[in-house]
Amino acid sequence: MAKPFEDTVLNFPILVGDIGGTNARFAILTGPHAEPKEYPVVKTAEFATLDEAIQASILDKTSLRPVSAVLAVAGPVEGDEIRLTNCPWVVRPRTLFADLGFSELIVLNDFEAQALAVVALGADHLEQIGGEPSEGVASRVVLGPGTGLGVAGLIHACHTWIPVPGEGGHMDIGPRTERDYAVWPHLERIEGRVSGEQLLCGRGLVNLYRAVALTDNKPVALETPADMTGAALDKSDPVAVEAVDMFVTCLGRTAGDLALVFMSRGGVFLTGGIAQKIVPALKSGAFRAAFEDKAPHTHLLRTMPVYVITHPMAALVGLAAFARTPALFGVETQGRRWKA
Repeated sequence: MAKPFEDTVLNFPILVGDIGGTNARFAILTGPHAEPKEYPVVKTAEFATLDEAIQASILDKTSLRPVSAVLAVAGPVEGDEIRLTNCPWVVRPRTLFADLGFSELIVLNDFEAQALAVVALGADHLEQIGGEPSEGVASRVVLGPGTGLGVAGLIHACHTWIPVPGEGGHMDIGPRTERDYAVWPHLERIEGRVSGEQLLCGRGLVNLYRAVALTDNKPVALETPADMTGAALDKSDPVAVEAVDMFVTCLGRTAGDLALVFMSRGGVFLTGGIAQKIVPALKSGAFRAAFEDKAPHTHLLRTMPVYVITHPMAALVGLAAFARTPALFGVETQGRRWKA
């Protein structure tokens, strides 16, 4: 009897792509032992469709012609038209075959790719924030505040790493302290609720900043997440300082909740540009205190390590590892794999 997943072998060259709400990153693998050939980051807003972006940014700039593709997209993968949550692009596999010449396509969730990266990256691309050393094959969680809030788990069973994608970034998140209760009424909501993604992403940080300013009747002096993180780190704007502190604390609470769900003795991994930019704030103590504040399991959380993934193309590393040797990973491709 065939082993699960062993029929997933792909033909080279293989295009791997990590497609988020704001940016898309691509690389081509020419063979099982070759390093990925990476291409400049693509701004999704600059192209009307995914097909146009691949043609103009990749295929028009190389003589390599990939015959297979493994794409990770920021949204649930369902049916023959896959819509991204925070981007107007729609992935249509049959159109990609006709327009770009692919003969096979696998589409995964973007945080499946991030989960795959966790076991493909070396220690030189991980910045640890507290906890004990990671337990070798213990469960893991990946959490990424970016354009949205991505979440995935990673479990080990039957000698295989199995990513568990989901939409955990849309879980409810509520106030705990007196200050939270003062700020929360000023937060922008979606259909009456505050989810993790309303706080823990780029627009979530803007939401927090504006709510803090409104609570204290202070001017909203900054507009972009980058301005806010910069002003918080150099302490030039008190509202930004508090907003980033609240962001870090809420991220710690959410990371701790997910660590309990997956019993993540293998670690919790923070990924994405925001986490990389605010490492000093994450190391200040507030994140770790919120992460561990999970009575009656405080002692358990104290042992669990947290890492910031510092590799700028982590998802591509995970996709490349899967594309080379898919049988090593328990990625279910039924309903997510197309052939011309």
